[in-house]
Amino acid sequence: MSYDGKLLARARGELENIRTQNRAEMQRRYAEVTARVPEIRRIDEKLRAHMARLVRLTIAKGPDLKERLDEIRNENLDLQMKRAELLTAAGFKSDYLDEIISCPLCRDTGIYKSGVCKCLDRLYNRELTKELGALMRRGDESFEKFDLTLYPAQVDPASGLVPREVMRKVSDACRRYADNFSAASPNLLFQGGTGLGKTWLSACIARVVAERGFSVCYDTAASALENYERAKFSRDLPEGEEAALRIKRMESCGLMILDDLGTEMTTPMAQSALYTLVNNRLVNGRKTIISTNLTNDELTKRYTPQIASRILGEFQCLPFVGEDIRRMKR
Repeated sequence: MSYDGKLLARARGELENIRTQNRAEMQRRYAEVTARVPEIRRIDEKLRAHMARLVRLTIAKGPDLKERLDEIRNENLDLQMKRAELLTAAGFKSDYLDEIISCPLCRDTGIYKSGVCKCLDRLYNRELTKELGALMRRGDESFEKFDLTLYPAQVDPASGLVPREVMRKVSDACRRYADNFSAASPNLLFQGGTGLGKTWLSACIARVVAERGFSVCYDTAASALENYERAKFSRDLPEGEEAALRIKRMESCGLMILDDLGTEMTTPMAQSALYTLVNNRLVNGRKTIISTNLTNDELTKRYTPQIASRILGEFQCLPFVGEDIRRMKR
């Protein structure tokens, strides 16, 4: 995975905050324990003195080096046992004063096996998903607040479906998708008219998936595809560099949410950009959610056969039905 330098720096800053908090907690615990058991501090002073002696003896390499080293090690074991006994006698766990490490793999360094550790990768994904603000306009989108009573409970004469029952199944499917999101998850196509909850449920999925440590990007189709044009025609300008970075994020993130497909300008450049984005993500096994007001026939007429076949053939469709909720609320 390629990382954006600025976001990775912010993630490293968060990791440093975690280390700082851990050190502060260790200091608090030490002050708490030594206030009640002063002998602990004296034992620790002896252990540090022994460590200094070990270093001096190792450098000196005298004839009786092994015997003297064994003597110090035995003394250290006795001191450590006494220290543990004092802790437990005072009501503390024997490891209460051990170093606090949040990640056992990298010991909070962010580096594991010459690469980025999973803990730093999760922090990076959090920084990346802070860009979801455009999607989460209200900031309180959640599956629990998805109101099924806004959908008619009567059969819709045109479709023969009960909107409330259909949307209950859609909502449940979205919740399962978010809770179990992985590289094996399908791509989703949210398909239905305006104001039926497509963006809301997209935000719900995004929030849960991001909280589980996956990177999530969101953009409207119009805004996302404009990045490709800016990256091509403003390559040497700051806006071109920013657009190229945005494209890299959209193509590499764990979950891409492309909202309002069909509202963008239909130009050869836009068609090419859409194909590139969708196809690159499919080829690399990265998951995408597309929402659109267009029907299958409208998708086929509007886009090239290559794009239409990928969307209709590689995405699992979830139908959104009912009446325009925004208009009902107004």
